[in-house]
Amino acid sequence: MFSTQRNRLMRKKSNEAMNDVSYRVALGGIVSALCLLTMFLAGIIAPLYILFPMIAGVLMMIIAVEVSRSWALLTYIAVSLLSLLITFDKEAALLFILFFGHYPVLRMYLGRIRLKFLRRLVKFIIFNICIIAYFYTTVYVFGLDQMLTEMGDFGKYGGYIMLVAADVIFVLYDYNLTFLYKSYCRSFLPRLRKKR
Repeated sequence: MFSTQRNRLMRKKSNEAMNDVSYRVALGGIVSALCLLTMFLAGIIAPLYILFPMIAGVLMMIIAVEVSRSWALLTYIAVSLLSLLITFDKEAALLFILFFGHYPVLRMYLGRIRLKFLRRLVKFIIFNICIIAYFYTTVYVFGLDQMLTEMGDFGKYGGYIMLVAADVIFVLYDYNLTFLYKSYCRSFLPRLRKKR
């Protein structure tokens, strides 16, 4: 009798583990598909080429909360590689790869920094490194350096102006990520866990 109960308990644990793995795979597949759809739309609706990588990044945050951060990083790598293939707008794909795809997951690690000033400083440093890498990649890989030289003095200082504008956008994005994270954990996550 004892061994029968033990077998039932082991089967139950095994089923729970299988359900957990299948849930992770299913959620990862759904989020990856939604990310790829948003990246595909970035190539079709050109004026929103910055907004769509942001949305895809928020979806990465859901994977990090629901499954794990390491699973979210694996999903980010898969979506990054596929977005280079399916996205018409390579600048949007680069924005996702160099910043918006990994930052929502990375900021969860940065949340462990206790000093608020230091945490914000680290976030700004990471963002500026990523955005400068994006700028140089688009300018020198995609051949936009000629356009900068044709712009004269504005071409020299345009990069700095764009960096300041990008920093303002980053502050708004980071604030919205905090709001979305709290809203998701407070409102949506408890309902989802009840259904599971």
